[in-house]
Amino acid sequence: MSLSFFAFALFLYLGLDVPEAAFSPACAAASEGVEISYGSVIKLMHERTKFRLHSHEVPYGSGSGQQSVTGFPNVDDSNSYWIIKRLPDSSAKQGDSIPNGTIIRMQHMRTRKWLHSHLHASPITGNLEVSCFGGERESDTGDYWRLEIEGKGKTWRQDQRIRLRHVDTGGYLHSHDKKYSRIAGGQQEVCGVREKRPDNVWLAAEGVYLPVNGSK
Repeated sequence: MSLSFFAFALFLYLGLDVPEAAFSPACAAASEGVEISYGSVIKLMHERTKFRLHSHEVPYGSGSGQQSVTGFPNVDDSNSYWIIKRLPDSSAKQGDSIPNGTIIRMQHMRTRKWLHSHLHASPITGNLEVSCFGGERESDTGDYWRLEIEGKGKTWRQDQRIRLRHVDTGGYLHSHDKKYSRIAGGQQEVCGVREKRPDNVWLAAEGVYLPVNGSK
């Protein structure tokens, strides 16, 4: 495992600005189709609006009152990094590739909470609320998301269009151009929608991608 990954993680954990040197060209260029493995730290980009999946220590003022999740317009915000994690009872290891159909968890790098959903209504549209919840030792099935790769891809790569479907509710991770005006002014609502729509397609963007086990 490279030193740059640990340096990158330390910068994020301490809340410092991440230096550009933390990204190698091989890891940062989406056109190269870098394979995504467990333990990678990525930003997830909403395909249509180009906003990044984002969270911060601001609770929702309605619904669950849990930590809010939004779409963020700026590329360089460290609150948009997520660690790709396996399930607690999985035999997969850090560095393993992630096949289509796999159930994964996504841990917010800065706050250590899990990308989560449930039946509470989202604040703007009344769809399924998406929040951040739990912590290192607190995780449940509300944190489980099934990877659905568009097209013929067998394992998750950086240039692939994907959907994430929430296991408990059946809702797809979704965003749109409806924006908050107060606490998260200018940020987009992120929610869950049970139907497949163009607005629930995402791509892996910036990040540190761990080498896949067995690769040279």
